[in-house]
Amino acid sequence: MWFDNHSQHFKPVRYALGYALYPLHLIASTPSVLMDWFGDSAKSRQQLELDNAELSARNLILGQKIQRLISLEAENIELRELLGASDRISESVIVAELVSVDPDPFSQQIVINKGSEDKVFIGQPVLDSHGLMGQVIDVLPHSSRILLIADSNHAIPVQVNRNGVRAIAVGSGQLGDLNLIYVPDTADIEVGDSLVSSGLGNRYPRGYPVAKVAKIEHFPGKAFAVVTATPSAKLDRSRHMLLVFSENASHVPPKTLWEQK
Repeated sequence: MWFDNHSQHFKPVRYALGYALYPLHLIASTPSVLMDWFGDSAKSRQQLELDNAELSARNLILGQKIQRLISLEAENIELRELLGASDRISESVIVAELVSVDPDPFSQQIVINKGSEDKVFIGQPVLDSHGLMGQVIDVLPHSSRILLIADSNHAIPVQVNRNGVRAIAVGSGQLGDLNLIYVPDTADIEVGDSLVSSGLGNRYPRGYPVAKVAKIEHFPGKAFAVVTATPSAKLDRSRHMLLVFSENASHVPPKTLWEQK
């Protein structure tokens, strides 16, 4: 090495040897390079899998938050509509929230979170921001059971808002349909007519939206037309509702369908 460092004659030879031995050096270092490369690749893959799992978890959390925000936005819209409805009502009202729905397919009843402690009484009218929903049929200290207008045991006196023609709307057992019974075949009722509570019987205050006429059928030789109406209230959607305190409303147990006839 001393001779090589102090002599210029061996530099070309050393350069040529270095050039010739470079491939051997690469071959000799290949296992070490490959091991390092595979190790880095494994670490990178493992890190990518961890990052991917973390991002997936974050996406799930963000998705849940978005769904909750959508739900809260819909609830706020419903409450604002309900507030607007309460402004249009002359009687005193309180807001109640849906607790449960009767699972019986032949019964259209719900339970709300207001009861006798909130001065709720049997026979009290219940409505959402679109129209009448039903009436209270059972009261506990902190909850009440509501009979919806679509229940087959429910009936409500109504009148056509356009001309005042009176009828009785009874529940069909299906949330989307009411039936008008004993409507004369010649009665002035048209598809699209709005039906409002008539106030007869002092059960419901007068003038609240009940339904819209959806279908009218006339049969030769029959004295009465078959009239179907769609409830104005969102019976299958509303989560919040108003309990109406009216001076004209009776505080007695509600009549059955046949008693109201």
